[in-house]
Amino acid sequence: MNAEPEAPPDGLPADPALSPPKNYMDLFIDSIEWVAAFFVGVVALNTFLAVFMRKFFAVTIPDYYNFGQFLLGILIFWGIAATSYRGTHITVDLVWANVSPKYQRWIDIFATLVLLFVVTVQTYTLFDKVVTTRQDHVLTMDLQLPIWPFYAVAWVGDVSAVILIAIRTWRLIFNPEMIHEPKLKTPE
Repeated sequence: MNAEPEAPPDGLPADPALSPPKNYMDLFIDSIEWVAAFFVGVVALNTFLAVFMRKFFAVTIPDYYNFGQFLLGILIFWGIAATSYRGTHITVDLVWANVSPKYQRWIDIFATLVLLFVVTVQTYTLFDKVVTTRQDHVLTMDLQLPIWPFYAVAWVGDVSAVILIAIRTWRLIFNPEMIHEPKLKTPE
């Protein structure tokens, strides 16, 4: 009986992003991505239900618009967390693509450090927004629910982004082989 995993039918090596996590840090990274995916579903469900109820039953869900706004904000911050580690977000890499791998790594480290600084400042200011919104007792229009918990969940997403960017920076500097960059398929 052969215990080795089968190679994909196209003969290319298996995608590391699809392979099972190798350690607790990879599990943490994957869980952040699943939380972001969950919020995509929640935003879609909120929108679908609001349109469905209004179109077929002439009923408006109380605070659906506010919930949609807050859930979209949560989705954005958790999406930042999900894309920050993988480095698969939209980039402009004219300089990066035309330098040697050594300089590509230095550019990656510098860019990740800048991103870490920016997202850390953003996280600090968002925390201030959570605190002031709670202190001011800001409520939704229809149901009079406090909105600070939505801001708090978005803030946790931002904190996750800072943690993931810090992990990415550490790995870029000390363990670059642990960064799973997407590989383009090359025609044979």
